[in-house]
Amino acid sequence: MLEARLEQADLLKKIVDAIKDLVQDCNFDCNDSGVALQAMDNSHVALVSMMLKAESFSPYRCDRNVALGLNLTSLTKVLRAAGNEDILTIKAEDAPDVLNLVFESSESDRLSEYDLKLMDIDQEHLGIPDTEYAATISMPSTEFRRICVDLMALSESVSIEASKDGVKFSCAGDIGNGAVTLRPHSNVEKPELDVEIELTEPVSLTFSLKYLVNFCKAAGLSKSVKLCLSNEVPLLVEYQLAGSSYLRFYLAPKIGDEE
Repeated sequence: MLEARLEQADLLKKIVDAIKDLVQDCNFDCNDSGVALQAMDNSHVALVSMMLKAESFSPYRCDRNVALGLNLTSLTKVLRAAGNEDILTIKAEDAPDVLNLVFESSESDRLSEYDLKLMDIDQEHLGIPDTEYAATISMPSTEFRRICVDLMALSESVSIEASKDGVKFSCAGDIGNGAVTLRPHSNVEKPELDVEIELTEPVSLTFSLKYLVNFCKAAGLSKSVKLCLSNEVPLLVEYQLAGSSYLRFYLAPKIGDEE
């Protein structure tokens, strides 16, 4: 038996909105430590990894490990019925063929209940290696989104260069070139505007802007975003959620002639 209650349905709505254009069908793997999701996009360029720890829910009960195979477009349609402030409870039996979702309005006595058919999804689980990154950049998530969207007007790819002086996002396209440089700074009154750079060696990598703009759909989940880079390994884009929960995206760098 699985029963998990979220104080605000908004959290799950935003997570699903952020990943549904990358991944169509995926398993939500539930165990006693929480609800996890890991899936690759169709082109195997990007990977999504999410963990909602048990403490994100109140209460949380999962008697045995269960994989909930869901089509994210269908899940989005059902979640639209929930108000952002609604309390969301998800339930599933031990060998479920449906996921039960209950939305309770916190302001009225309205109770909505939906059953969503589950799918049998055969999904390989990829071990994500622990990587010591050469550069870790923390910055406002809205700033990252703005940079990616602005540069995408010029080009399909962006070069991210991290050095002790700052981080530079640059692109070159048919209609012109663009570059945005952020230097490390701290804002005492608004720490969410801080830009922090931890660096062991300079890094310069090129990535597809289409994917980065897609990752930026998660900006509403966290005020800051963390970018972790090392030469020749995928970029990690991490949004920290409440507690130690997270939503992470991994993106393979572009190599040589792919520009």
